[in-house]
Order: sequence, then C-alpha cells, then structure tokens
Amino acid sequence: MLKIGLTGGIGAGKSVISRIFSILGAPVYNADAEAKKLMSSDAALLLKLREAFGPKAIGENGPDRKALARIIFNDPDAMKLVNSLVHPAVARDFELWLEDHGNAPYVIKEAAIIFETGSQRHLDMVILITAPEEMRVKRVMKRDGATVSSVRKRMENQWPDEKKIPLAGLVLNNDSTSPLLPAILELHSAFSKGSLPAGQKR
Repeated sequence: MLKIGLTGGIGAGKSVISRIFSILGAPVYNADAEAKKLMSSDAALLLKLREAFGPKAIGENGPDRKALARIIFNDPDAMKLVNSLVHPAVARDFELWLEDHGNAPYVIKEAAIIFETGSQRHLDMVILITAPEEMRVKRVMKRDGATVSSVRKRMENQWPDEKKIPLAGLVLNNDSTSPLLPAILELHSAFSKGSLPAGQKR
C-alpha cells in the first residue's frame, strides 16, 4: 500500500482535491478532522490538554474551540505545544485506520501540516497544493466568514510554500487557471498500480 500525503496552506484547496481522490475510490484520512475528534474523545490527550491550557479552554467534554483558538493563534509557543500533544495521538489513530484499509492500493492522508511535524518520513510521497496568497485569503474569507487579519494570522502559523516546495514529491498549482482533474486522474492511475510518478510541478 502506498501512503500519499496531501497538504497545502489554508485556502489552497487541498480538501477539494482530496474529495476527488475519494470519489475515485481512494480511502482518505482527514488528519485535521480526526484531530478535532480525538481532542474530545481521547481521554489521555484531553487530560494533557487540560493540564496545559486549563479548564476554561479545555472542558470535561473537550475544548472550547473559540477559547483555544484565541490562545494558539496569538501565541506560537502555544500552537507548538498543541501540535506536540495532538500529533502523536493522530499518528497512532492513522496507523489504526491503515489496518482497516489494508486492501487498498493506496491511501491519502490529508493534513494542513505534514512537513511542520516531520510526518512526511512515514509517507511514500507528499503532494503539495499551492495557490497565490491573495486567492487563498479570499477563499477562506468566503468559506469561514473570516476577516483578512484573522486569515493572515492563521497563515503565519503555517510554513510558507517556499519552504515546503523543496520537500514535496509533487506540487499542484490550484490557481484556477489550468484544470487539475487530468493530473489527479493520472496520479490515481499510477498510485493504483503501486507506482510513484516522478516529482514535478504542474
């Protein structure tokens, strides 16, 4: 089984592309969605988070997401602490999930941060989705009803594309000027046969 990472900065469009892979039949593990679930369901993780951020941010049934967001998006050290606690739990959950999809020729792991956590070491290839920053800001503002400043604050907590591109096996530019579906279909065909395409920018 090939384990393919799919990542990109906020607003790049990785979720849309992961849905296409899912429609094509590939099992997709959404690390960010699963992390949110684990922050409420994993007792050991919940205890560590409450010890780190207090009962006002982390209640008995899980985090107060608005309160926690106010903390971590304004404090890089707090963001690093959350990631250091949540990432191992997600990694364990992903390994269990893989056991349930052992017959698939390949799986997709969609995550906002892959290179930042070093988890690319456990993947066969990482696809990076990029898009111009202004386009990404507008997409997130429309999607979340967010302000420009709040979107840019969230962007500051992710690595810039320039830092991630050299680490990616493949870069797909999602700027709406060229169709991505042919490239995704080509990747699906290759992955389904157990082969990895040569890294390149498309």
